[in-house]
Amino acid sequence: MASVRHIKTGLLIAGVVLIAFLVYRIGAGAIVGVLGQLAWWKFALICVPYAFITAADTLAWRYAFTHASVPYWRLYGARLAGEALNLVTALGSVGGEAVKAWLIRRDVTYEESVPSVVIAKTTIVMGQAIFLLIGIFLASVALPVEANVIGGMLWLLGIEIVAVGGFVGAQVTGLVARMGKLMARFGLIAAPEYAAQLDESLREYYRRDWRRLLLSVGFHTLGWLLGAVEAFLVLWALDIRAGILTATVIEALGSGVRFASFMVPASLGAFEGANAAAFGALGLGAAAGIAFSLVRRARQVAWIVIGLVVMGAMRWNETASATRPESPARLRRRSAGGAPPSNRPG
Repeated sequence: MASVRHIKTGLLIAGVVLIAFLVYRIGAGAIVGVLGQLAWWKFALICVPYAFITAADTLAWRYAFTHASVPYWRLYGARLAGEALNLVTALGSVGGEAVKAWLIRRDVTYEESVPSVVIAKTTIVMGQAIFLLIGIFLASVALPVEANVIGGMLWLLGIEIVAVGGFVGAQVTGLVARMGKLMARFGLIAAPEYAAQLDESLREYYRRDWRRLLLSVGFHTLGWLLGAVEAFLVLWALDIRAGILTATVIEALGSGVRFASFMVPASLGAFEGANAAAFGALGLGAAAGIAFSLVRRARQVAWIVIGLVVMGAMRWNETASATRPESPARLRRRSAGGAPPSNRPG
């Protein structure tokens, strides 16, 4: 784990250096000039679509369960909190995904929630690949995009297809169970037996719940498409003359870059560089690409704060519920044997 942190730290420094180089090369004055078009109320409007993106992604996560027994709004809050932690912790996506399962432990056991998190991470990449394919199609037939941009998007699509194929293959062929001892040795799971249980849950889902799988992929794809709406709002707020098709291509390219640069914390530098190149290729100017990236980062920070507040509220509510005395009706149900079993681990 220490070596991974060192690698991420090095990549983070490299990302900051790349952003500084881009600002120097393009010119800070040109970037500030584009950002000067952004009013506070426009920024507030830009932050709104993410609420709907999270709503779609939460529905996708709900269908990653074999049985949707968790209240939707608890899932929504857990996703907001987990995604916020994914961006601010040095552990990368592992920290946030674990917190998602932890925040819903009062409704489902870890044996149910952990497979759903793994499946949801798989289906969101499937939806991302579909969205990138849509972006490639639009770039090819509807926009004057340079061939090297389309070629780069095709390479990114290939990377995503290989990655998701390997990820699904590992889940359905029993690789998780076979690697149980290794995962336990590195502290990723408590015991090798749990890997076998997780492996069985994943394989049963893919074997029997393919309708729920399709719905999960579909809602994640909707979330990516709503991301294109957010990108269009950013372009509008910065007074950049571009339509929804252009915004879709820009967002599709950005999503592919973020996936390919997953080892870089928050894809810092990679995202900015890709947008500078894409905006230049589309005739919008590299300065507009950097300004676009900075506004998206600012929106990201706003929702990180919201996610952390939600996590604090959910933890406080959990603590208050644990210390609150049971009602007489619940005590009667428990004495009669009708109380639901506890979902708390050990």
